[in-house]
Amino acid sequence: MTTTIRPADRVSEVQEYYFSRKLKEVARMNAEGMDIISLAIGSPDMPPSEQTINKLCEIAKQPSAHGYQPTMGTPELRNAMADFYKRWYGVTLDPATEIQPLIGSKEGILHVTLAFCNPGDQVLVPNPGYPTYTSLSKILGTEIVNYNLREDNGWQPDFDELEKKDLSRVKLMWTNYPNMPTGGNARMETYERLVSFAKRHNIVVVNDNPYSLILNTNPMSLLQVPGAKDCCIEFNSMSKSHNMPGWRVGMCASNPTFISWILKIKSNIDSGTFRGIQLAAAEAYQSNTQEWHHQANIETYRRRRILAERIMNILGCTFDPTQVGMFLWGKIPEHYDNVEELTERVLHEARVFITPGFIFGSNGERYIRISLCAKEEKIQEAIKRIEQIEI
Repeated sequence: MTTTIRPADRVSEVQEYYFSRKLKEVARMNAEGMDIISLAIGSPDMPPSEQTINKLCEIAKQPSAHGYQPTMGTPELRNAMADFYKRWYGVTLDPATEIQPLIGSKEGILHVTLAFCNPGDQVLVPNPGYPTYTSLSKILGTEIVNYNLREDNGWQPDFDELEKKDLSRVKLMWTNYPNMPTGGNARMETYERLVSFAKRHNIVVVNDNPYSLILNTNPMSLLQVPGAKDCCIEFNSMSKSHNMPGWRVGMCASNPTFISWILKIKSNIDSGTFRGIQLAAAEAYQSNTQEWHHQANIETYRRRRILAERIMNILGCTFDPTQVGMFLWGKIPEHYDNVEELTERVLHEARVFITPGFIFGSNGERYIRISLCAKEEKIQEAIKRIEQIEI
C-alpha cells in the first residue's frame, strides 16, 4: 500500500509483545498437527470458585445490571478488597479512599505512569522484570533507568548500587515481589528498605503483588511497613490468586491523595467494569475459604512444580528450590551460546513451548521460565517428549 500516512513515533519505540508474536508461530505449528504443549504463559487453567461463577450468572440475569458502572468501582468490591488486605496481610485500608479497582495491572501501570510522570521523567525498572514496565514507559515518553536484580542477591534490589545512581529525575520505581519471572520471594527487610529509599529520594515505589498467595505460606505486602502508604502504591490482582485472568480485575492501594490522582486519569480513559464481574469478584474475595486457597494455590501448584523441576533437571538447568509463584526459573547450561538455542530446540524437536528469559531483560539472557499453568498430564507428556531429544 502506497501512502504518506505514518504512525506516531511511539509505535517505533516498542515491538509487538513477545507472546503475541510467538503464539502466532505456535498456532501455525498446531494447525500443521504438531500438538504443541505450552508451558510458557502464566494463565491459570483452573476456574474460579463455584460461588464466584454463580454470582456472575445471578447478576447477569438482572435487567438493571447492564448499565454503566462507577469508575471508582462498586462499594461491594472496594469493601471486599479492603477485607482481603486485612485478612491476608493485616493491612487496614479505607475502602472509600485508599483503594482503586483496576481492569488488571497493565491498566494500572498506564494510569500510574500518567498520573505521576511527565515526558522525560525517569522511572526505575527492574532487570529482569515484567516487560510491560518497559514498554509502557517507552510509549508514554518516560526515560527508563534499569536496576539490576541478580541471582546471588536473591533477586532483591541492590540498594548500594541504587544509591550511586543519579536519582534527581526519577519519579517512580517499579518493584514486583514475589518476583516474576525469577520467583524471588518478598522479604520484609527489602520492603522496609524500599520505603526508606522512597522517602529519602522523594520517589514513589509501586509494588506489583499478584503472586503472593501462589506456593507461598507467608504472603506479604509492602503496605505492612509503617508509613508505606505515604510514598508507595501496591497493585494486586485476581488473575493468579483467584483463577480469573480473563475477568480483568485488579486493584491498587495507597493514600487518598495518590488514589485521587489515579482516579482522575482513569475516569478520562475508561469506565467501570460490568456490574456482574464486580460483584462476582467481591464474592470471590469474601467466600474463597482457606481450604479453597490451599487446594488451588498450594497443593495443585506444588504437584506441578515437582514435575517442572524434573524438566529443569533433564535440560541441565539449575534453579533455586525456594522460589515461589506459578513459574519455575532456571539457569541454562554453559555449553549453550544463548537461551534460544535451547528453547527453540525444545519447541521444534520436543514440541514444548517454554519461555526464554531474555524477554524480561538482559539479566535473564541465560535463563528459562516454565509455567505451572498446565494440567499434570500435560506436563508429564512434556517430560516424555523432552527426554527423547538430544540436550
